[in-house]
Amino acid sequence: MQLIVSCRTGHQLFAAVTARVIPQLFEANRLCFSRNMSTKTVLALLTEGTEEMELVISVDVLRRAGVNVTVAGLGAGSVYKCSRGVLVSSDTTLDDALSKGPYDVVLLPGGPGHKDFSSSEKVGSILKEQEKSGRLIAAICAAPIALKAHNVCTNKKVTCYPSVKDQMLEGGAYTYVESKVVVDGKLITSQGPGTAYDFALAVAEQLLGKDAVTPVAKALLL
Repeated sequence: MQLIVSCRTGHQLFAAVTARVIPQLFEANRLCFSRNMSTKTVLALLTEGTEEMELVISVDVLRRAGVNVTVAGLGAGSVYKCSRGVLVSSDTTLDDALSKGPYDVVLLPGGPGHKDFSSSEKVGSILKEQEKSGRLIAAICAAPIALKAHNVCTNKKVTCYPSVKDQMLEGGAYTYVESKVVVDGKLITSQGPGTAYDFALAVAEQLLGKDAVTPVAKALLL
């Protein structure tokens, strides 16, 4: 037996099947994604001059791991020009994000934007409260300078971008370790754009455990 369908009838059949099947597929994917989402939360800060690789890679990897990441902009706008001219949109403002906190991790990307983090009293208050509450702080590249500026996580082992190493060590409040990623208690630091994957996976591992992170790294061919 042969089933012969005219062009017109075939189009109508395809449309009818698509109308029923596609929404079901989207719903299945949504439910699957929801089941894979953890209850862990990360607040990633964004400002003008942020190193885009460090922010985007960190957010991407953590979301792949099922972590709920909120990208909060320090300013009133929603789009920020990053260190290499890439425009990145925030999810919300910092004030709005804070109203929905606290977060398991506060994450600071590097780049010239780290100066905004260092000079912001609001960021300082966030970091101090995060430390006081025993929750994680993660900073990469030049962003550990903001920790020093706000006198947070002192007497910890850290790493950072080589050009700010001397500035970070001045005063003797931190111990520098030459490593892609350094985890000391509730503080995670990393060196720069090329270590962003290692950094993000380290954050995810602290939140979810190694077993949850291994499949993510494998899928990324890392």
